[in-house]
Amino acid sequence: MAPKRPKGAGAFPKPVESPAPNTQDPSALYAALDLGTNSCRMLIAQPKGSQFHVVDSFSKSVQLGSGLEKTGRLSRGSMRRTIQALRICQQKLKRHRVTRMRLVATEACRRARNAKEFINQVRRETGLQLEIIPAEEEARLAVISCAPLVSTKTEQLLVVDIGGGSTELVWIDLSNVPHRDRPKSIMRMRRGLQTIDSPFPAAKVVDWISVPLGVATLRDQFNDVEDDAARFALMSWFFEENLAEFAPIQTEQAREGFQIVGTSGTVTTVAASHLGLRRYDRTKVDGLRMSSEQIDAVINDYLRMGPAGRRRDPRIGQDRHALIMSGSAILQALLRCWPTDQLSVADRGLREGLLYAQMSTDGVLEDGPF
Repeated sequence: MAPKRPKGAGAFPKPVESPAPNTQDPSALYAALDLGTNSCRMLIAQPKGSQFHVVDSFSKSVQLGSGLEKTGRLSRGSMRRTIQALRICQQKLKRHRVTRMRLVATEACRRARNAKEFINQVRRETGLQLEIIPAEEEARLAVISCAPLVSTKTEQLLVVDIGGGSTELVWIDLSNVPHRDRPKSIMRMRRGLQTIDSPFPAAKVVDWISVPLGVATLRDQFNDVEDDAARFALMSWFFEENLAEFAPIQTEQAREGFQIVGTSGTVTTVAASHLGLRRYDRTKVDGLRMSSEQIDAVINDYLRMGPAGRRRDPRIGQDRHALIMSGSAILQALLRCWPTDQLSVADRGLREGLLYAQMSTDGVLEDGPF
């Protein structure tokens, strides 16, 4: 079955980036920085209609959570790598004279005993003030970023954000929302995964969960298993066991009207591999719909390659080859649990959610279709 893209896929945000634009009005710029367990990523953008236009970006694998599983602390080496990356972010923010920004840290800093000392060190050495956000806020922002990919036919929605140190799942009931308003109802979600008061029926969060297992932390737990296929199977079943407290897993769901949206480097890498891309292209990946058979075929291909083959594969990339099997194990577990034969791929996540939330609060986005 050929992959399909929903109407409007790729429309938010517009994938236009430049390394050093000089003509932007600083007063119109916003920044969002996401410091995760594995990566440090930032976007600088300006509002444009009901969307936003990305004018500069940064992404670097810093492995902040390296060794955290064993020691409960951020290591000196990981903190040093991360601060070096944050200095580059600070230079970009200064160059563009950005004043509206939200800079957040997630699971690694939520768990590390020395996180407060690290945050203070970042402020001293870079001038950046990082905010450690709770898992619930991380889940909300990931959901908001995916709203444009929600089908107007969707009754039950599952948004999955596979991170480096944790995986957030949010289950949303849209059955009482008029069809054409379903994507927009996701945008109305505010802190606490609630919706604002509205005269119209709202999206209802049935349940959400933050599983403290992401691509890095899950891999670390099974590092001692030498056999590649056995390690993959153990990771997948172990992750599924951690979903037992997630309410929707206990009830049978109808296949009709169900949609799962996946946002993460794992999901986009699997999509790029399926498409056979030699060079990553966001416009082809974002909004792609993949069948479970297509996803299984890619994962089986990864297993046949083995660690050495995955390391050489240009579709996976040097930064992700060591993490792709733990991410694939999570993805396969999710597809086992719920009644869907399709996954909507989202090349968007926390940064996009941060930008949209800031702009929406300031009222600088026009009211219109995505």
